[in-house]
Amino acid sequence: MTVSNKIAIVTGGGSGIGQATALLLAARGASVIVADIDVEAGTNAAHEIQRLGGKAEFCAVDVSVAKDVERMIAAARTAFGGLDILVNCAAVQILATLDETTEEIWDNIHRVNLKGVFLCSKLAIPAMLERGGGSIVNIASVLGIVADPMLAAYCSAKGGVLSLSRVAALTYGSKNIRVNCICPGDVETPLVQAYFDSAANSEALRKDVYEKYALRRIATPEEIAKTVAFLASDESSFLTGSSLVVDGGLTVKCY
Repeated sequence: MTVSNKIAIVTGGGSGIGQATALLLAARGASVIVADIDVEAGTNAAHEIQRLGGKAEFCAVDVSVAKDVERMIAAARTAFGGLDILVNCAAVQILATLDETTEEIWDNIHRVNLKGVFLCSKLAIPAMLERGGGSIVNIASVLGIVADPMLAAYCSAKGGVLSLSRVAALTYGSKNIRVNCICPGDVETPLVQAYFDSAANSEALRKDVYEKYALRRIATPEEIAKTVAFLASDESSFLTGSSLVVDGGLTVKCY
């Protein structure tokens, strides 16, 4: 599953799934733009790739701002000569039921989780066409397929990512651009750890969550990154418009 000599952008690349993905793509031969709104985290991730002998540059970006995204695409062209792979991983999550969801919460989640995927994909496609095609991998969620009453806005945004991905796959498949989604369950990221830490008994909550999975655990960021690397590589050359559920068996049961 080589991505040798490919040029990649990973949004949200400073931590969690994004960081693991940036490190893995670089280890497998890609040149990586680590894009993140968190300057310290993104810079550290890029430096770690460089320390390990890989090629990486950091780009500060708010994925919901077109000018930022344009600058990010330009950074890939300037640093490495173009773009072959886009991984849309940047996301935010806010707990709120539907009636508790304010306009501010709704707008904030959709601004990053859906508009960000739209802008990054829209502006990446011309750069990919210049190189004869490419692969877009969108990190969606099982919550784009099933529901959580405490994540009304998040579920709707991730559902939108699934639909947008199918549209993009259909539109640009004839131009050799593949677009796929990954739908993880819970992953050992700072976001999930913060959720566990918010409980009165974090270990009891963690145990309860684990019990919902067929594998009795949640994913590591590296496990999701391996799926990203597969979809980014030519090994998945006939996969487009797909949503790969990588959830350790969370959604296979009814009761």
